[in-house]
Amino acid sequence: MSKICEICGKKPVAGRNVSHSHRVTNRWFRPNIQRVTIRDSKGRVRKANVCTSCMKAGKVERA
Repeated sequence: MSKICEICGKKPVAGRNVSHSHRVTNRWFRPNIQRVTIRDSKGRVRKANVCTSCMKAGKVERA
């Protein structure tokens, strides 16, 4: 499944874990992407990958 939100374009970004002793390891910050059934702007019902922050903000209409 794609890890990109179809509404806002949010995607995973790279970062670093930094321990107390300052040892650094790489990590990923991944958005919470859900596959949901939505109604698009033309009134059609389809499935889309949407992040939960877009769903909570009301940017999509659930079908």
